[in-house]
Amino acid sequence: MPRRNNLQKSLAATLLCAGNLASAGLVYVSSYSQTVTTLNYTHGQNTGIQKLSPVAVSQSCSDNPSWLTLDSPDSILYCINEGLNTPNGALTAFRTSPGGTLQKLGQVSTANGPVSGVVFGNNRHGLALAHYGGSAFTTWDVSNPAKLKLLQTKTYKLTGTPARPDRQDAPHPHEAVLDPTGKFLLVPDLGMDLIHLYSFDPNTLALKDITPISVKPGSGPRHLAFVVKGSKTFAYLVTELGNTIIGYNVTYPNGQIKFTEIFNIPSHGQGPAEPSSYAAAEVVVSPDSNYLIVSSRAENSTIIPDFDNPSTTIPSDPLINFKIDATTGQLKLLQVVPAGGQFPRQFSINKEGNLLAVGLQDDGRVVFVDRCPQTGLLGDFVAYADIAGQITSAVFA
Repeated sequence: MPRRNNLQKSLAATLLCAGNLASAGLVYVSSYSQTVTTLNYTHGQNTGIQKLSPVAVSQSCSDNPSWLTLDSPDSILYCINEGLNTPNGALTAFRTSPGGTLQKLGQVSTANGPVSGVVFGNNRHGLALAHYGGSAFTTWDVSNPAKLKLLQTKTYKLTGTPARPDRQDAPHPHEAVLDPTGKFLLVPDLGMDLIHLYSFDPNTLALKDITPISVKPGSGPRHLAFVVKGSKTFAYLVTELGNTIIGYNVTYPNGQIKFTEIFNIPSHGQGPAEPSSYAAAEVVVSPDSNYLIVSSRAENSTIIPDFDNPSTTIPSDPLINFKIDATTGQLKLLQVVPAGGQFPRQFSINKEGNLLAVGLQDDGRVVFVDRCPQTGLLGDFVAYADIAGQITSAVFA
């Protein structure tokens, strides 16, 4: 059943957005169908819902592309291959181009199951990977993208009986995150109910272990986002098994990093716990750091017109939109809106803050959602692209 219908989006909210200028750019999309697809979309044309065609397609990222990390200053796109049917994963570096084509520079085998990556270190010459299937965290020297070099491997093991044996049968690192100071790496682990924590030498990239952050048993930490508001720093952790958002106040005493929990709420905001069948997924902060958006899967909470055949309908999971209190870090629910289809595994916001690209894993589709930067409100669907296979990420260039 649809929840909190009074918070559904309205066309009027979109029309009230002032100064929502046109923007254009490339979007890179990874799919388990062995492809990285480049789309090009100009926003602000008011031409209805556009169906986009690829401007380029690469099949050089191996079998199961699961995540894309873009190093914009160096025009490098890193594609991570999860290796669902092989013992190992893979890491591929591409040179991007203004026209959207990708030139393969280098490729190496990795530990199994990489699902997330982030650049770090001086001049962004390091890349950190979280390996869900391989229960590992690895770091790489990517100063020469044609010669990717493994630096360190951290392998995790369960230390006790998990709260959810069905999903926590092993450590499952789900994301690699760099803190806002650029000095610490964090790795939410769905299987261990921990956030692994490391400092590192910015030149050599050598890791130093820090005591991990414990999360409520059975929560299943998935993704993490930071917000800096003046002198204050907050972090927001989405848990997949608990379907919660955990807020933290982040401080840096004596050059270290400290997390203090300030709230733990359901993924839809204050209220009853979400059904265990739901699966919270991505968390993204708006470019102005005033809003936080979470995607949730397996809800089928809304019915929307089918993009390819508007006379019929399809089920849709939601995007959950919050306003961030700059003083306390608390979240105020603004909207629960359709994501555009089923299983919004990942999504991103463009730098202008007026557009979302949502990767719908189960529908094989990327949907573009209008957004008002001034109010933070999400509006109508403005474009889409059908892409074969299960969509795993969509990243603005």
